[in-house]
Amino acid sequence: MSAFKKRAGPSIDAQHRARPKSLLVRWSLCALGALVVYAWFSGDIAFDDMFTARRAENLERFVTVDAQPFELREEAFSPDSYVAWAWKLGVDRGFEGALATLAMAVVAIALAAFCAAFLALVSARNVSSKRPFEALVRASDRGWYGRITSGLVRAFLVFLRSIPEYIWAYVLLALLGASAWPAILALAIHNSGILGKLGGETIENLESKSLFALRQLGASRAEVVVAGVFPLALSRYLLYVFYRFETCVREATVLGMLGVVSLGYWIQDARAKQFYDQMILFVLLGAGIVLLADLFSALVRAKLRRAT
Repeated sequence: MSAFKKRAGPSIDAQHRARPKSLLVRWSLCALGALVVYAWFSGDIAFDDMFTARRAENLERFVTVDAQPFELREEAFSPDSYVAWAWKLGVDRGFEGALATLAMAVVAIALAAFCAAFLALVSARNVSSKRPFEALVRASDRGWYGRITSGLVRAFLVFLRSIPEYIWAYVLLALLGASAWPAILALAIHNSGILGKLGGETIENLESKSLFALRQLGASRAEVVVAGVFPLALSRYLLYVFYRFETCVREATVLGMLGVVSLGYWIQDARAKQFYDQMILFVLLGAGIVLLADLFSALVRAKLRRAT
C-alpha cells in the first residue's frame, strides 16, 4: 500500500494545501463579504413587511380580480374565451407593438455591429502597432502613434458602455423628440462600446503567425485586415453580436416606455390606466419575443461554433 501511495503521488489534501495562495483574492473576498453585511444591515430591508395581512390581501385581489380580463370576469372560465380575448388584444395593438420592438432591436444591433467593427480594429494593439501582427511586440516598439490611437479608442469605448441605455435615451429624447430613434440610437451607442471591447480583444487574441506571414509577403496593413483578420475574427465576433441582440430585444421593450409605440409603450399605458389584465398580456408577449430571439440566437451561435 505504501509503495502504491508513493507511485500515486501526493494526496488531494496535500495538493490543496500546497496550492498557490493569493492574499489579494482572500482580502477581496473578505471585503466583499463585509460590504454585503453592511448593505444588508444599513438598508431599509425587513422581511416582516413582506408577509403582512394587507400584502396577502393585495396579492389575492390581484390574482383573482385584477389579473382577470375585465370582459370575462362575470363569465365561467373557458380557455376559448381567454384565447379569443388575447388574440383580439394582440391584433388591436400587441402584435404591432411586438413587431416595432423587434424592429428597434434589429436596427440597433446592426448599427452597433457596424460601428463596433471599425472601433475594434483601431483599438486592437496588434493592428495599430508600428509593427502590426508581429508576436510579442513590446509596448515601446509599438510606436507612439499606435499607442495613443488605441488608448484613446479604448477610453472612448469605456465611455460608450459606461452610460446605461436609459440615460442615452433620455438625452436623445430631448434632442430628437418622441420617435423610435432615441431608443434605437441609445441601444446602438451602448452596445457599440461593448462589442468594440469584445471585438478588439478577439482581434488581439488571433494567431499572429499567419497574419505576420502575410506581412512578410508584402501585404499592407489594410490587406492583412481584409484577407486575414476579417475571416479569422468574423465567427467569434458574430457570436458576440447575437448575444447582444438578445439584450437589445429586452431593452427595446423597456425603452418603449419613453413614448415609442412598442410593447413598452402599451405596458406603460395599461399600467397607468390600471388595466392589469392587458399589462400582463403585453408582458407575456414581450417574454415570448425574447424567448424566440434567444432561440434564434442560440441556433446561430451553435452553428457558428461548429463552423469554427
